[in-house]
Parts: sequence; structure tokens; C-alpha cells
Amino acid sequence: MRVVSLVPSLTEAVAATLPGVLVGATDWCTHPAGLDVPRVGGSKYPDLDRVLALRPDLVLLNVEENRRADADALVAAGVPVRVTYPRTVTEALTELAELLAALGATEEPAWLNAARRAWADPPRCDPIRRAVVPVWRRPWVVLGSDTFAGDVLRRLGVENRYAGHPERYPRPDLAELRGKQPDLVVLPDEPYRFTAGDGPEAFPHTPCALLSGRHLTWYGPSLAEAPAVLAAQLARPVTAPSPE
Repeated sequence: MRVVSLVPSLTEAVAATLPGVLVGATDWCTHPAGLDVPRVGGSKYPDLDRVLALRPDLVLLNVEENRRADADALVAAGVPVRVTYPRTVTEALTELAELLAALGATEEPAWLNAARRAWADPPRCDPIRRAVVPVWRRPWVVLGSDTFAGDVLRRLGVENRYAGHPERYPRPDLAELRGKQPDLVVLPDEPYRFTAGDGPEAFPHTPCALLSGRHLTWYGPSLAEAPAVLAAQLARPVTAPSPE
């Protein structure tokens, strides 16, 4: 089996479980550290000629991270694809187990068992925090309904103020975000890299939790440590003063 992964979290899952299977990955596949496989460009705009040159038996994609046009082009070229789309932690754990079994794993890896245990009883905010969760700015984009990251936060005791929105990624303006009067603003470091100096200043006097985007949005080995990592970060928000 020769697999090319166009999804960073799946790259990590396959490399950690069946390292000899992976023959290509994107430039954004940063885990595991030191991964030595040919790179095929970005997730959104991979170099399909380079993908095909690797003679894959299967290419891994995700509905949100990859374009339908690339999936169709690979299929037209005779390359099988497997497209993932988990929107809950439970779905992610199930899809990972099914994928690894399909690739030849004879048993679930230790990291997947650890992830199941970690999410069976994760730490929770007490009291529940009502939050808005920007994932981009200029323009502002937030988590809406039916997202994997939203389910992760819900399980940790964070109530997304946009969870009932008809869109999965609404684009409210800043005035609307502030008008939600959140107890907390959750700022992950991907896809937009929010930092202590870039993000909290837009929400003066409101606690802002800076989270690891990998632990919030990736579904792979990071799921095993995500509850503890994210809970610790949620417990240490920063607060920006009002602008002078």
C-alpha cells in the first residue's frame, strides 16, 4: 500500500501507526517531527503531477481541507481517494479506526486507545463558559454549527455562542461578536495564528484563551493529549485592557 496524505492530521496518524505506508504528504504536514517523505505542495493547492508521480494506491483527503476539484481529478486519473469528514470527537475516533484498519493495521494503536480513554471523561470548565471562537480575522470568521472543533469545546465545557447558527463558519463583524457578550473568547493558533498580541486587543476586558490549533482541530495522535492541553489553556486566559 502506497499512501499520499493531503491532510496533516491524517499524515500524523498514518506515520505514527504504519510509517512504511506513507509515500507523500503536504508542505503543512508538520507532525510527526522529522517526517521524511516527498512533499506535494499545500492542502488547498497540491501539485497533482507530483502526487501522481508517487504512484499512490490511495490519497487521503478531507472535505474541509481539500478541494473537490482535486479529488475529482485524482479519481479521473485512476487514483482511489478516501475522504474524511468528522464533525464530532466520536466520529473522528471511528473514522481513524476504520482508516487504519483499511490500511493494514491489525490492531488499534496505543495512541488511539489513549484518545478513547482521554475523551471518555475529559476535564470541563466549571462553570460552563459562553464563548465566541474566531478562526480568522480580516474578515472575522467564527466557528458556527456542526464542526469538529465545536464538539471538542462543548465536551470541555465551552458553549459556542454560534453553535445554533445556520452556517458552519459565519462571518460576523466585530460589533456583532462583542454584542454576544461572551464570557470567553477562544483564539486558536490555526488556521489564523492568533497570539497574545494579535486577537485579544479586539475584545478588551474579555478573557481570551489562546489555544493550540493542532489540539483543537486535528484528529489523530494529538487527540490523546488534547483534553489536558486544551483544559489547561482554557484555565489561563489573558485579558487585554481597553485601548487608550
